[in-house]
Amino acid sequence: MECTIRLAREDDAADISAVILRALRETNAKDYTGEIIKRVERSFSPDAVHQLIGKRTVFVASTGSRVVGTASLDGSVVRTVFVAPDIQARGIGKRLMAEIERTARERSIPSLTVSSSITAEAFYARLGFKALRDSYHDDERTIIMERSLDVPSRSAP
Repeated sequence: MECTIRLAREDDAADISAVILRALRETNAKDYTGEIIKRVERSFSPDAVHQLIGKRTVFVASTGSRVVGTASLDGSVVRTVFVAPDIQARGIGKRLMAEIERTARERSIPSLTVSSSITAEAFYARLGFKALRDSYHDDERTIIMERSLDVPSRSAP
């Protein structure tokens, strides 16, 4: 599938929000209760996403003018990786993660951590992330995962 990965712009907030909310409702709902999904949704309104764009390095995947995925980097932490349900499993998430890793290497970040949903654990494992431990926010279980990046060390002059 032909898609472009680019930095998110402020005017992408509503489209990013729509992708996230749809993925939560259609994909993550298989692994989480409706109550948990509703609670997580509150963090991804268009206004909330607009604020995140100002705080993190946020990428979008687009096909034509349609935003179909997103991923962000917050220091060494991967956050908010979502792909529209109708085009999942076509390599878009993998391409977004490649851009996250490229950015992290440019910043000499030695490893990435992600708080994976139950839904996405196998996706991150295929990308080389290893599960470290479970984490709970009330009754919401996530899996803390990590991947080393083999960043070349900088030698002193």
